[in-house]
Amino acid sequence: MKPRKLFAPITAYSHPRVVRHVITDPRWTLPDLTMAIFADLHVCDPWTSLAALRRMVSQVNGLGADLILLPGDFIVDRKLPARFVEAEQIVAELASLSAPLGVFAVLGNHDWWDCRLARQSRFARNSVAQALETSPISHLANRSCEIAHGSGSFWLAGMDSQGARKHLHLPGFHDPEAAFADVPEGAAAILMAHEPDYFAEGDARAFLQISGHTHGGQANLFGWRPMTPSRYGGRYAYGHIQEGDRHLIVSGGIGYSGLPLRILQPPEITLVMLRRGI
Repeated sequence: MKPRKLFAPITAYSHPRVVRHVITDPRWTLPDLTMAIFADLHVCDPWTSLAALRRMVSQVNGLGADLILLPGDFIVDRKLPARFVEAEQIVAELASLSAPLGVFAVLGNHDWWDCRLARQSRFARNSVAQALETSPISHLANRSCEIAHGSGSFWLAGMDSQGARKHLHLPGFHDPEAAFADVPEGAAAILMAHEPDYFAEGDARAFLQISGHTHGGQANLFGWRPMTPSRYGGRYAYGHIQEGDRHLIVSGGIGYSGLPLRILQPPEITLVMLRRGI
């Protein structure tokens, strides 16, 4: 038996589960909106291969979401015992994603510190960003986009990684002021930020934040997620969190970090429906 087949039973699933959340909020006055969150791919061979990614892209497209969001970490964690897959190959597969209101992405921490081009250029360049910029996917690098929906519109703001240079004890590349610079005061706004920790800042310019990064803790021991990579422990580990009148969705994502192992926290595509509030 070839060694590759020994890995097959525990590779990232070709058809991950779909986890659904419904948010009803009075600030959402537009028609219902469905968003597919496809997070933390960490594409590599054999754990989350290009072939598996291709099947998952078809699965996401089949959900019929109005909008597809990619909250970062496209490339593999260098600590994993896996073959690195270049960003250009990953984005070429993701280019097949399609939704009526568009496909949008931000970068994650691993897209910076595990990118050879970023390290070689002292973070002046990034292979994932370059691949996204030449694709049909809109890369929201600390900027926003107004999206028409029904008879009105909403704003989607994207923020770069907060932990891009954490291993060097340097600030990240996130810039919330730039991300929200074009968003009118009081407009319905959604923020996509790879790491959920920004939610603790209490920024009221977005009533909903979409994040990944945590992999749901990657290990879920009956609700205890001790491996969650966050300053706040398990506070923002997974799922729908509400603080005051603001909402946070943290997707469990697809891939792995550190070890190619998930304990009771299977890979997922997250589907979020926004409904008119009363």
